[in-house]
Amino acid sequence: MRFNLSQWAIRERSLVIFFMIVAIVAGLFSYARLGRSEDPSFIIKTMVVQAAWPGASVEDMLEQVTERIERRLQETPKLDFIRSYTRPGVTTIFVNLEGATTASEVPDLWYHVRKSVSDMRHTLPAGVIGPGFNDEFGDTFGLIYGFTADGFTHRELRDYVEEVRSKLLHVPDVSKIEILGAQDERIFVEFSMQELASLGINRSALIAALQAQNVVQPAGTIQTGDEKLAIQVSGAFGSEDDIRDINFAVDGRMLRLADIATVRRGFADPPQPLFRTNGEPAIGLAIAMREGGDILTLGRNIDTAMAEITADMPIGIEPHLVADQAVTVKGSIAEFMESLWQAVAIILAISFLSLGVRPGLIVALAIPLTLAIVFAVMQLVGIDMQRISLGALIIALALMVDDAMTTTDATLNRLALGEPKEVAGIYAFKTYAVAMLAGTLVTIAGFVPIGFARSSAGEYTFSLFAVVSIALLVSWVVAVVFAPLLGLAILKPPKPGSAKGPGAVERAYRRMLSAALTARWLTIGLTVGAFVLSILAIPLIPQQFFPSSDRPELLVDLSLPQNASIYATQDVAQRFDATLKDDPDVARWSTYVGQGAVRFYLPLNAQLPNDFFAQAVVVAKDVEARQRLQDKLEKTLADHFPAVVARVYPLELGPPVGWPIQYRVSGPELTQVRDIAFKVAEIIATSPYAEKVNYDWIDPAREIRIRVNQDEARQLGLSTQTIANVLNTVVSGAPVTQVRDDIHLVDVVVRATDEQRVSLDTLRTLQVPLPNGRTVALSQFATFDYEQTYPLVWRRDRVPTLTVQADVKPGQLPETVVRGLEPQFAALNAGLPRGYKVVVGGTVEESAKSLASVVAVVPLMLLIMLTVLMAQLRRFRLLLLVLSVGPLGMIGVVLALLLSNRPLGFVAILGILALLGMIIKNAVILIGQIEAERAAGKNVREAVTDACVTRFRPIMLTAVSTVLGMIPIAPTVFWGPMAFAIMGGLMIATVLTLIFLPALYLATAGREKPTASLSGG
Repeated sequence: MRFNLSQWAIRERSLVIFFMIVAIVAGLFSYARLGRSEDPSFIIKTMVVQAAWPGASVEDMLEQVTERIERRLQETPKLDFIRSYTRPGVTTIFVNLEGATTASEVPDLWYHVRKSVSDMRHTLPAGVIGPGFNDEFGDTFGLIYGFTADGFTHRELRDYVEEVRSKLLHVPDVSKIEILGAQDERIFVEFSMQELASLGINRSALIAALQAQNVVQPAGTIQTGDEKLAIQVSGAFGSEDDIRDINFAVDGRMLRLADIATVRRGFADPPQPLFRTNGEPAIGLAIAMREGGDILTLGRNIDTAMAEITADMPIGIEPHLVADQAVTVKGSIAEFMESLWQAVAIILAISFLSLGVRPGLIVALAIPLTLAIVFAVMQLVGIDMQRISLGALIIALALMVDDAMTTTDATLNRLALGEPKEVAGIYAFKTYAVAMLAGTLVTIAGFVPIGFARSSAGEYTFSLFAVVSIALLVSWVVAVVFAPLLGLAILKPPKPGSAKGPGAVERAYRRMLSAALTARWLTIGLTVGAFVLSILAIPLIPQQFFPSSDRPELLVDLSLPQNASIYATQDVAQRFDATLKDDPDVARWSTYVGQGAVRFYLPLNAQLPNDFFAQAVVVAKDVEARQRLQDKLEKTLADHFPAVVARVYPLELGPPVGWPIQYRVSGPELTQVRDIAFKVAEIIATSPYAEKVNYDWIDPAREIRIRVNQDEARQLGLSTQTIANVLNTVVSGAPVTQVRDDIHLVDVVVRATDEQRVSLDTLRTLQVPLPNGRTVALSQFATFDYEQTYPLVWRRDRVPTLTVQADVKPGQLPETVVRGLEPQFAALNAGLPRGYKVVVGGTVEESAKSLASVVAVVPLMLLIMLTVLMAQLRRFRLLLLVLSVGPLGMIGVVLALLLSNRPLGFVAILGILALLGMIIKNAVILIGQIEAERAAGKNVREAVTDACVTRFRPIMLTAVSTVLGMIPIAPTVFWGPMAFAIMGGLMIATVLTLIFLPALYLATAGREKPTASLSGG
């Protein structure tokens, strides 16, 4: 290069020192202000569309509502698939976008969904409510409190919780607060149908009188010359007492409502989804943080606010911390920062031991300088400190000192030759700057598939690419601008005669290299053989998508038969709570009845409300206690809850998946789909590694079918609508008006007494009012029988789909189970009727999607690498030589993963791709040195030997620094597989770069002339 950055830095040293000070101050400032979170934010690309048609059967809902909406939704751009579940009177549709959809595109697509569905609303049957939309399905509520009450009613507790919510909404960074488990109040007016009939009271007239008295309607306004007076008419209900005191005129006499009906205040019946804390009924507050906020700051602010609020609360109302992401994040960041400083200490120790005190000091100063600039850039581009970015810093740490070591080593060598400091300081830039920049770009290219993978998993790990790229580019700038200036102040020329001869390691390497060059074809053959063996051994490595989290929480899913009432689910939840009381491994727990846990953790597989479902979040005292607790709970559930499909599992990392083993059975006819699903379950059950085989829906449920003789009904003056209204009012109750109580609206529900609502016999004798004022028993013109129907139906892309699900036994992976069952499912699919199919879902499917998104970017990675390498090497032979070393890292990868028993998962595969760039960088520098030696007039073997010996220390130093720098994250659940893959792959590949590559170069050299300018400009 004609322009020498190092020379400019030395010449303008005052300006450069100023920049160094600014960089450090900016880095410290940015470090303090960087957002803290547990996981990187990624968009949950799912919208929920719901519609209700009260009174409709499952078949009617499917054909008239679900089908119509889904047809329109299939026109959504970038749609991946649609899933829906339909129950009597309600349909819920999940719109899932492609993983390649960017975050900026999602809001416009959700607007398109709203608009297109709203445009077709007029085509839905009369009486359909909605559709409604929920595009905040991915909101995360990192802080949850549960409030219990002793000596207070549920309504009083709710009022206090509402007040707490109002106060917490003023806390900075709070974006949203939801109330959990609160039951809406009802005022029930319960009457006896027989008594009404005997008194000659028309039920419809009674309801009309209630509605007419409580109506809100303008009564006019009087305007005088001085003022305007609004007229208000009394009669509105203020409480249940006002309803009791209503009088009705019946046959010329006045009857009070309290004399003919029971009026009482209660809560929604059946209950709305319930929330329990530590086995006690509770009301919860779930707090969400605004995007880009600092969860640690939010946690401190909420703690302060809650301390003030609790001090003012009456004795008997207690807040309980249910989920605290701030504590989790604080612990995670503390552990990662500890790992980061450990990695810094390891690399500094290597630098001081290998380079000496003064050169090591330059590297020691380069690390905080580089980190400071990286922190400043991270804040500038909006990257928080979280699991991925912190891991990326540790991975980048060893890589980013490579250039500083190279420039420092080169400066020392020139000082040893007697050159002045200023001349020695600019030598590294003149000789190695281009090669170092090329190596940096090649290393960054290895992370390109991580950064540009268009999937949820790619979005989740994007900050790995971003932080490593920033760190490597910054480290190159630090090495060529700041390091020479530091060398000018710190380095001293070696004393004459103080140069040491080659050490024992270097002498041993020279002997090994000489033998390898002499037997070069044997060296090449053995290396190729080892590579082939490593590829053949890959199936021996366990496969995995993402590992489980190392948080102490356990999730417990409790699924009852799908026709179960919420009362049955509540009973199961209470019995389960009893098993957790006084368990020494349990710190606290919360239970959600009739719904899944609120999304307190971003990758949570959130469940929508269902009466037959409950979910408990059990926080163990530590990870070891979590494992003991999981074993105990699985045994307890198997022994004491045999009718419940239960699953106990830790939180997942990465995009949510659900049951690890899933097979989807799709086809047009429900009965045929059900029969095929039974066969699928039988096949899964043959695997010795699968357990708890179940279905997302399959069991039919009973329903009472009332068959009305329409001719007789018409003779009596009755219509189907009249009969249905009477039945709905008597059995379920019908809201007829509302009492305005403070900020609440309390529905007034008219229904029959308990004994008349729950028995089929009472239905037969139910007195139906006739238009002439008389009544007739329902059995006079209708018959009763039971029928079986499906309580809900799942569909995928408008086709009925039944998912057969299973868990894996401890120590096993779902990929192993699916791979073992492939032949049986291939045979099953081959024999299915046309239109029916069985498809793998769950972890295996999501892993394949994510891996495909990474593989799709590999050509771009290779193009960038090849372009940079060709621009640097300028010859196809040299290019092929460098590329030949890249795949050899697989030898070490396979060996390391097998010996450590770590799985080859998504994160490990990302590490392997990144490893390719690291290996090629060393190969480029070595090839450049060989070409420089040949250009100096040496023969091929002498040039190869001298170049390898010259580059042995810097290359090995970098490799050892990287490998040892990975040690702090190697034991971690998430980063461990990647760390072992890089450690093993880089160590073996570095040795082969110094042995195999020289042998291959010598074997293919021929009479080709060297390229003189590979290293410098």
